[in-house]
Amino acid sequence: MEFKQGLSQRIVIAFVLMTLLVGGAFSYGIVQAVHIMEERLVSGALRGDLDRMLLMTNMDDWRHKPEPGQLFYFSGGAGKFSLPAYLQNLPEGFQEAYHGKYSYHAYARVVAGRQYVLLQDQSDFENREQALYSVVLVGFLVSIAAAMLLGWLLARKVIEPVVRLAQQVRHRDQLLTLAPPLAPDYADDEVGQLAAAFDDTLGLLRLALEREQLFTSDVSHELRTPLMVLASSCELLLENPSLDARGKAQVLRIERATQGMRELVQAFLLLAREPEQDSALSTQHSLARIADELVQQWREPIESKGLQFIYQPGETSTHTYNAIMLHSVLGNLLRNAWHYTQSGHITLRLYAQGFAVEDSGVGIAEAEQENIFEPFVRGASARGDGLGLGLSLVRRICLSQGWQVTLSSMPPSGCRFQVNLHTH
Repeated sequence: MEFKQGLSQRIVIAFVLMTLLVGGAFSYGIVQAVHIMEERLVSGALRGDLDRMLLMTNMDDWRHKPEPGQLFYFSGGAGKFSLPAYLQNLPEGFQEAYHGKYSYHAYARVVAGRQYVLLQDQSDFENREQALYSVVLVGFLVSIAAAMLLGWLLARKVIEPVVRLAQQVRHRDQLLTLAPPLAPDYADDEVGQLAAAFDDTLGLLRLALEREQLFTSDVSHELRTPLMVLASSCELLLENPSLDARGKAQVLRIERATQGMRELVQAFLLLAREPEQDSALSTQHSLARIADELVQQWREPIESKGLQFIYQPGETSTHTYNAIMLHSVLGNLLRNAWHYTQSGHITLRLYAQGFAVEDSGVGIAEAEQENIFEPFVRGASARGDGLGLGLSLVRRICLSQGWQVTLSSMPPSGCRFQVNLHTH
């Protein structure tokens, strides 16, 4: 499992690791240096005391008595000076000796075949060492805490330009044509280079967005005139009394297609506008009203194909939505279901939160469902001359309106598109 830390966390971790390494090495060096120095001092003192005691000609001449906490033994000594068994065969020089729960610093010397040993209780030495260890440990822990605090404070200061740059880049006004560049606000360092890179990228995005909006607006505007000609021609043809039933059905079909194209043009125009203009200029209708209109429009084409059209209004809310956008989303999903269903049924269900379109058509493989909303992507079972833009338009509209569209399979075959109109 990969752990991802933020930049501030990495800075704090770096400070703590550096303190652990440097502080740990320094603390270890202090402990070892003090330990070695004290052993040398104790060793020198015991050697000097033992040398003075060896200058005595006999035990009656006890001018060099052991210091408090010292014990003097030698082989062949009488009484309390007799060399204990645990000290026999002790090598010459300075070392540590243990007897039961007691521990001593010992200095041993052999003179004329006789072994002399001077012991000194190392309780004070151990107490000093323990105090030293405690002081070093407390200092080490305090240094780690200080490193964490200092790292946190410095991290906030270091990443402040990065956070500010991220907020500026994330601001929606950066996509406006007159948005000021970001790089002049920062020093000529790594953050400044990052800001300059964002300026270049945002500039390309602005150009691409402007080209898309201009293209969409121009094409939509130019299509309005021929669509109006088609619509008025259909009206004139329907008023012709000599038109037979078959011709009238074809004209009605052309009229429906023309109306659908006009709605698509309006949807493209709204997508090219800013969201504020979209909400201010668009007509608002309820889901039930839009669904009723589309059911009337699509019932005849669906049933004439031999399919069963099931409409379940359910209990919808009175909330209103962008009529053109909602009409385009629901209309494209019904058209998609009609196109890819050869037998069975098409079902439209309305909910309080949205709607679902189900069909018993060829379905979409699970491996293709993730990319089916991309432009120019069609399923493996696609037929006809479609470009694969219908579902892409559905997703674009849903994203612009804050809706959510999901796709799932309907066993044994078919698809289920569900649109949630209340995502918050």
